[in-house]
Amino acid sequence: MQIMQSRDPEVSEDTENSFAELKLREAEASESQQRADMALLEAKKITSQYQKEADKCNSRMETCEEAREKAEAALSAQKKLTAIWQIRARQRGWKGVAKTLTQSQENVPVV
Repeated sequence: MQIMQSRDPEVSEDTENSFAELKLREAEASESQQRADMALLEAKKITSQYQKEADKCNSRMETCEEAREKAEAALSAQKKLTAIWQIRARQRGWKGVAKTLTQSQENVPVV
């Protein structure tokens, strides 16, 4: 024996409306999630680009710092060498830079 189910048109309509509303909300949520995912991917891409630029900058700064340290060491060594030569020159009668510069300027032809 088969029992016939009677359908209440109001219940069916309410159920269909609820189902349609749920489908609409699901579609909106899915679309919102896709936009969020795209925004996240774009943010990751931009972050990666900034990180690469920061890494390049840091590398250049390190190179620059190494060059500055080498130049500073070379200058210090040159100053020590100059001091040694000045001491030797004074021991042999050299009177100073001013006299030497004046004499060398006199020997330069004026154009």
